[in-house]
Amino acid sequence: MATITPKRKPTVNNLRVLPSGSFSVDTNGSLVSTTIGQAFPRQHLQNIATAVLQTFRSAEEVALPLTEFSVVYGAFKITARELKGGAIVFLSTAEKVK
Repeated sequence: MATITPKRKPTVNNLRVLPSGSFSVDTNGSLVSTTIGQAFPRQHLQNIATAVLQTFRSAEEVALPLTEFSVVYGAFKITARELKGGAIVFLSTAEKVK
C-alpha cells in the first residue's frame, strides 16, 4: 500500500515590508543620511539613488527644468527633489487612486 504525503505550502522568505522614509545622496550618489530602517537593503537604496540622479542629469542635458518628480510603481511611491547636484528621496506606500 502506498503512503500519501501531503505537499507543504512553499514558504516565502523573501517578502519585505515596503519602506517609508527618506534618504539623501550627494552628487556622486553616495548615501549621506537616511531615515529608512536597516532591514531594507542598502543596495536597493543605491539603485534608486542612481536612477534618480540619472533622471535629473538627463533633464539638465536637454534643458528641461526638472526639480522634482514622483513615480508610482504598484503600491510603492518614490518622490525625489534635486539638491544642488544631489537629491533627497522620499519613499512611501502609494495611495489608491479613486
